Amino acid sequence: MTYALWNLCKDLRSDAYEWVELSHSLNNDSPFWSGIPAGSVELSKTCFDWGNPMLECLIQTFRFPGQFGTHIDFPGHFVKDAPLSESFGTDHMMFPLCVVDISGKVKDDADYAVTVDDLKAYEAEYGEIPDGAFVALRTDWYKRWPSMEQMSHVGADGKEHCPGWSLEALRYIYEVRHAAANGHETLDTDASHIAVAADDLVCERYVLAQHKVQIEVLANLDKVAPAGALLLAAWPRIEGATGLPARVYAISPKA
Repeated sequence: MTYALWNLCKDLRSDAYEWVELSHSLNNDSPFWSGIPAGSVELSKTCFDWGNPMLECLIQTFRFPGQFGTHIDFPGHFVKDAPLSESFGTDHMMFPLCVVDISGKVKDDADYAVTVDDLKAYEAEYGEIPDGAFVALRTDWYKRWPSMEQMSHVGADGKEHCPGWSLEALRYIYEVRHAAANGHETLDTDASHIAVAADDLVCERYVLAQHKVQIEVLANLDKVAPAGALLLAAWPRIEGATGLPARVYAISPKA
């Protein structure tokens, strides 16, 4: 007997594809947003140790904010009474992946915000962003991890200078191309100067107000094909969460 999904699994593990880790490794020294109280992270604390007469095994506890490391944000993170984690299931864990590369422009301008023209240039080369796609913004900012100082990139003016999304670009992928989700390597959705001008994370607020999800602090997008790959993401099944650390990877065709 033959089984189509088993054959597909074998095919995807062949030399024609690469499996690429897109999430950062986390430990007790990993950075997190300064607004989260100190002491909010405590990973791998032993609560049941070897040598216990009840049962010979090791059990640990984990404490972390929902927005920690590579993580998924749910709409209720920014929109009151909007859906939280329990509203997003297995049908939100696999997407066609489009990687829009603006890393060259970011080298010249750390404040660069992706434009609709950048997206149209991507489509001219790789075809239209498909319905239900995950659109990831490649800036190579992930190479600054795990330094919070480098990730935040505060200038002499005391302000952060980080690249990111523009509102116009997000409207294009969601309202014109009907994407399912977006992601980026930076700590925030918005390019820093857009957030400063608005005195709010207006780009992130827009995404979550559409009842979409996003994944922040992605890694290794430079190792994934710009088009033709799949993104897969998983997170703990915890109810009522505004966000959760996520394990994210891509299955990418080799060049």
